[in-house]
Amino acid sequence: MDYRRTYLRDLFNAPPGTQTSAFGWVKTRRDSKGVHFAQLADGSTFVDLQVVIESGALPEDVLRQITTGACVRFDGTIVESPAARQAVELKATVCEVFGPADPAEYPMQKKGASFEFLREIAHFRTRGNTFGGVFRIRNALSYAIHKFFQERGFIWVHTPIITASDAEGAGAMFGVTTLDLMNVPHSESGIDYSFDFFGKPTFLTVSGQLEAEIFALSFTNCYTFGPTFRAENSNTPRHLAEFWMIEPEMAFCDIVGNMNLAEECLKYVIQYVLDNCKVDLEFFNQRIEPTVLETLDHVVASGFERITYTDAIKYLDESGETFEFPVFWGADLQSEHERYLTDRKIGRPVIVTDYPKEIKAFYMRLNDDEKTVRAMDVLAPRIGEIIGGSQREERYDVLLQKIRDSHLSEDAYWWYLDLRKHGSAPHAGFGLGLERLVMYVTGMKNIRDVIPFHRTPGSADF
Repeated sequence: MDYRRTYLRDLFNAPPGTQTSAFGWVKTRRDSKGVHFAQLADGSTFVDLQVVIESGALPEDVLRQITTGACVRFDGTIVESPAARQAVELKATVCEVFGPADPAEYPMQKKGASFEFLREIAHFRTRGNTFGGVFRIRNALSYAIHKFFQERGFIWVHTPIITASDAEGAGAMFGVTTLDLMNVPHSESGIDYSFDFFGKPTFLTVSGQLEAEIFALSFTNCYTFGPTFRAENSNTPRHLAEFWMIEPEMAFCDIVGNMNLAEECLKYVIQYVLDNCKVDLEFFNQRIEPTVLETLDHVVASGFERITYTDAIKYLDESGETFEFPVFWGADLQSEHERYLTDRKIGRPVIVTDYPKEIKAFYMRLNDDEKTVRAMDVLAPRIGEIIGGSQREERYDVLLQKIRDSHLSEDAYWWYLDLRKHGSAPHAGFGLGLERLVMYVTGMKNIRDVIPFHRTPGSADF
């Protein structure tokens, strides 16, 4: 055996009469008079391969081990299938059982289970239809993202996971330490970090953006794609403590170029999934969210509307709607506001720009009115914000004052400020959360169900 075996997805295109081997896990087995049927899956496709075992074709001791959950290899012949939903099936003559499974204990039963229960058995849930589809689509989106940026000459930057600075300036960071928590050294000012591994307070990163700016100011165009961490004590269906972010950064780019790239990127990756994951998307459209295909087609075909934050507040204020969160200039837009704009007021994706400086991060470029910054949020129908970004503040004096106004440590950002002293340039970028994107494409309602192993308050299993 070697890794170049034939995937089940390829066997569906094999002509009848083909002699082949089929590897995978048994999803179900049923017995009829004189014949046995096993549904085989290997994760390569949503569609299972039906394996037909005629009476007497296999030894009884082997046949008994072909149960739900068992890992097997069948040898046999591809034949035409009389079943309406499949063109071919495998007529088996040999079976090797690699790993049997006790049907009384195997947790993935045919009757199905709730998503909450499946999170508790995340080591098995990928063998089911829903999560098989989720992670095939997650894989396709990840590939499409790399393909999009690589085709445009962007360099992929591996930014650090451990950092001494807060990219968002909002706290809620996971500390990283090797100090003995039962015997923490102290100085007159507090904890003595000189005894710690890095000699200073360090944290898991909330973003690779700041480091990406270093590369943008050397290589012009770059992007990050990696895990980020936020210690928000939130148990909503939209929040994780560990999640993956895509963050492109472009030198010689302003807010308009940033909006153009964000729109182009979103359309590209969605079109890629529409072209390459049709069967999985049809499943999600039928079983999870009946507007998935319609919405995705609409996003790809639409020109994104562009409005200012001030216009957005005006539309909301004049809507006559009663929102849970009050609408006023200076308020951060909530999901209900974003969805009103995309789904009802404008009817297509919207990019909102020029937010009040008080509700956005310190690194965003201050506008001439000194009240707003060159921020942008891409709002998509059905979900709201899916991309957030900005033109960055490239002026040293302005950035220094914003760091001070945000009560951040100048020492922690010495190198970030240094970039503005020597060869600074206009630059811009955005962040796209992979899990948020997977939720949007699949219609899944809980972000914990689109990442292999979720990290949330009180949960760090597997």
